[in-house]
Amino acid sequence: MNSNRQTAVSGDLTAKKPNGKDVVSSADTVKEVGQTGVTLPTSVSGDSESRKSNGKAVVSSAKPVKRDGQTGFSLATTVSGDPKSKKPNGKAVVSSTAEMMFFKDVKFGPQVGELRFRLIHFWEARNAHTKVLIGLEMLLIDEQGTVIQGFIPPSRIETYLPDMIAGSIYRLHNFYGSKSKPLYRVAEPDVTIAFSWNSVFSVIENSTVPFPEDRFRFYGYEEFEAACDLKGDLYDYVGHIKLVNEQPLSDSLVLDEVEIASSRRILVHVQTHDGPVMKLYIWDKAATDFCDKFKVLGKPPTVILVTTVNPKRFGGALSLSSLSSSRVFFDMDVQATREYLAWFESNTDVANRVNAEIVTKAEPATIGELLSYMKQEGAKVAWFECTATIDDVVRGSAWYYIGCSGCKTKAIKGPTTLMCRKCGKTEIVGAAEYLTKLSVYDNNDHASFVLLGDAGLDLTGKKASILVESYFEANESVGDDHVVPVPQALIATIGQTRTFVIKVSKHNLDGKTQALTVTKVLPLEVPALEGNIEKNVDEEPADERDEAADGTVKRSSDGIESAEAKRAKCG
Repeated sequence: MNSNRQTAVSGDLTAKKPNGKDVVSSADTVKEVGQTGVTLPTSVSGDSESRKSNGKAVVSSAKPVKRDGQTGFSLATTVSGDPKSKKPNGKAVVSSTAEMMFFKDVKFGPQVGELRFRLIHFWEARNAHTKVLIGLEMLLIDEQGTVIQGFIPPSRIETYLPDMIAGSIYRLHNFYGSKSKPLYRVAEPDVTIAFSWNSVFSVIENSTVPFPEDRFRFYGYEEFEAACDLKGDLYDYVGHIKLVNEQPLSDSLVLDEVEIASSRRILVHVQTHDGPVMKLYIWDKAATDFCDKFKVLGKPPTVILVTTVNPKRFGGALSLSSLSSSRVFFDMDVQATREYLAWFESNTDVANRVNAEIVTKAEPATIGELLSYMKQEGAKVAWFECTATIDDVVRGSAWYYIGCSGCKTKAIKGPTTLMCRKCGKTEIVGAAEYLTKLSVYDNNDHASFVLLGDAGLDLTGKKASILVESYFEANESVGDDHVVPVPQALIATIGQTRTFVIKVSKHNLDGKTQALTVTKVLPLEVPALEGNIEKNVDEEPADERDEAADGTVKRSSDGIESAEAKRAKCG
């Protein structure tokens, strides 16, 4: 950010709450010397008393700011898009009589006044389908705390981008007030400041006039629920973290950067105060920023703030998704996260009132509806409840795999030990985990379900590691490469009608497999799910599921013994 760090201004005299109601600031007036009778209301968001307990932004009281006749700026660099406006030495010629404007004064059409603002953030805007560059979008804030969106067309990006630094203060002469886009707006004004052919853009150093650092527009669960799938204005989220990629917060939490780079996303379960837990999908650059901040912090963060999130419904549950305009902040990064962290540390009993496992409820679906959903254009990874009868347990192929006892990722065979790619450890304790293929049917259709991880324990009541261990103890003469046959505990489930929580995975949507992954099996006679539908299950690797369908798993991963996969009786 700019070296002249000032207290952030949150808005004008009348600000908008997320529900659309006005909150009036008790701001003192700001007098501009040399402009008789001009008073400007401002307000400071750094006031810890300005935040309501429900986390919604309000406008706080302000300190007076004095401006001496528009002075106090030193011009460092000037960039113009008009070749005719430059002197022989290459510097732009700027009229000294340009009228000073604030964002609230900007109208539609060409403008010749002067704007002064802080550049909060900028990002590339690309076509969602063709990925063609549309332009460079910006988030700007003036000294009154008004936030507006800016835009630079693709042909002019090269002219201005070299001088753009997020957090710096700039002046702009000559621009065009264009109509703001109706979809995914990141600021309230209907007008966008677009750089035109004759725009003159320059950085201001050593400003004596305070410009706010940022301004956030927070929504809570109810507001996001009301705005779900409308593709309207984008609001910001702040809350505390419950799970990261389905792992609870602990000092041993490790991010699999290879997997994150491959999937391009991080899944965070979040909660604001004692409200409902939601899934927050962080994509692309925001996911990279999350990883970088995580490493710098040196421990799992407690509080997260993600800007401009899009509320969507996946599998019947409300979820939030980051966009290219999104930024990520942790515990002490900004005033809003510091205030929430202070609340969290003082209200741990309230914050922990909702268990991390109670995260969402899956939408019911028949087998036919699941198969149809997989073929829909634009379908996303989602979870559903499906009631079906077990027709058979597929035999002749492996029904388990050897996984890391910590994160349950499939273990890798090293020279003398088992290793875990996700944990990054070269020596781990291995344990057998369910990877069992079932043939199931309902009133109209058949399908193949794959029990993964703890879903097998839900169905049989017995851990896979215990069943494997008991087999080898009862059959001490078998070799290390022996394939453990399907145990009686699984065979006994044939004929049962159960409700399965099904994950329609990326592999299903890509057409790589029709087999559907079971992440949880509900207890008998329990019609509704109020637990973690993704219980200890990662996005399943294709090689693991394919092994269940047509491969074999040898004892303890080709002769390397796991801790639990040793000799006991088969149940």
